[in-house]
Amino acid sequence: MEEKKKIIQIKNVVKNFGDTVVLKGVSLDIYDNEFVTLLGPSGCGKTTLLRILGGFIDPSSGEVLFQGEDILKLPPYKRDINTVFQKYALFPHLNVYDNIAFGLKIKKTPKDVIDRKVRRMLKLVNLEEYGKRGITELSGGQQQRIAIARALVNEPAVLLLDEPLGALDLKLRKEMQIELKRIQQEVGITFIFVTHDQEEALTMSDKIVVMKGGEIQQVGSPTEIYNEPANEYVANFIGETNIIDGKIIDEHTVRFEDKNFPCDAAKSFAQNELVDVVIRPEDLDVVPREKGMLKGIVKFQIFKGVHYDTLVETRLGTSITVKMHVSEDKPVENKSAGEKISANSFYLDSEDVEELNDDRILDLAQAEAWNSETEEPVSIKSVESNIRKETGKYSVKFTTLAGTSITVDAHVVRANRQTSPVFQEEISAMEFFVKTDDIKDSMALDTDLKTWANAQAWSLEDGTDVAITDVKYDFDWENIEPGEYEITFATEGYQYKVSTTKALPDGTEVGLAFDPEDIHLMKKETIPG
Repeated sequence: MEEKKKIIQIKNVVKNFGDTVVLKGVSLDIYDNEFVTLLGPSGCGKTTLLRILGGFIDPSSGEVLFQGEDILKLPPYKRDINTVFQKYALFPHLNVYDNIAFGLKIKKTPKDVIDRKVRRMLKLVNLEEYGKRGITELSGGQQQRIAIARALVNEPAVLLLDEPLGALDLKLRKEMQIELKRIQQEVGITFIFVTHDQEEALTMSDKIVVMKGGEIQQVGSPTEIYNEPANEYVANFIGETNIIDGKIIDEHTVRFEDKNFPCDAAKSFAQNELVDVVIRPEDLDVVPREKGMLKGIVKFQIFKGVHYDTLVETRLGTSITVKMHVSEDKPVENKSAGEKISANSFYLDSEDVEELNDDRILDLAQAEAWNSETEEPVSIKSVESNIRKETGKYSVKFTTLAGTSITVDAHVVRANRQTSPVFQEEISAMEFFVKTDDIKDSMALDTDLKTWANAQAWSLEDGTDVAITDVKYDFDWENIEPGEYEITFATEGYQYKVSTTKALPDGTEVGLAFDPEDIHLMKKETIPG
């Protein structure tokens, strides 16, 4: 088999803009006749790298070799590299033919050679009859093809494309993905394509370079990137996926969700090694519950035309339930000062008393004062309290400069926490007081309930925050009456994204099945510090 020829070598390229490091020592080899895609979110450094290759900006350090020669000192027009920009940069005063011929005319190419090359380019981009058309008469897709033809007519060894499909509608973008790949194969040169669109990268590329924060995360074919992601970032960025904590039992077995499963990929890892288990949604089959390797409940479905995006929960997350005390207490009014003041009693973890200050007390009590007529806020100038670390009830008084005041109770209690050995996480929340109007006026009740209860969760392994994804209650918030209510906060349990053609009502009990080759494994990422 003939060895592929390296056409570009990027060696430890760094780029700084002031104090901001945009590229952090990027190294990459690009081969002749490859369709390479630089893929990543905005700000990852992909366009900066492309512009360095094109000669439009210089790196802060590093090397760029083109066919073995350093090209960093060469201006763009002397590099055997052409660029198609996102906005095409066509000349509106020239027709299609003259736009394509522009570069050749600058080089003083003979007229008959120009004619032959331009007509070849028009044929290549399927616009043979459009030579005399004005640029403004063309659609977005046609303009893009002309921009490609103008870049290719100079017969570069490499074509750079900076998100050229971004301005097209979805249908045309999909058509142009196929068209671009066809053109690349026909002209037989290297294309380097920049995009943030995963589907574009998977559709067109021979090689995908996934970038994040100025660094390359993984380089590989679309199949390798999709099926064998190097880390959690790549797995999540390239399509939908399920990532579950697992442990290697032996070279043929991985354990997750407290069960052992056969796995073809386990032989690459050490026994008892902790891993991330990756299963793509399309690799999960919905089966009768009794036949499922995993058993769960359908949380919801979204119809996508030919399939349903389905979320199946196989185990609840870590949860905690607290009481919410609802009152109809009205604010205290000071008519002589034209002010009103309001505050709620509150619960406080005894461990948090030492770090307590006036601002925190104001937050816990949701204390506020305002002008009775204009409703403009009025500052609360003093907070008087005798709160101590010992459990018990303490009074807190809030007062404005005009003497408008309100007194509430602070209940100091022991920490209210629940621990999950399975998930290695802990969740905490406090009982709380709230007024009916606060609930009725809430714009985002789940968020407000978490704030009022000081609900939070964290990992017992590394102390990082864990999201509370579920807030459950059984009251009608628009018509709530004074009284006591239970609120349950929960972290995300084991939930699987499934792609299926089956319509399943929410709450349906199902089984999930998969094959050993559908399980992909990733090394656990090391937490810095």
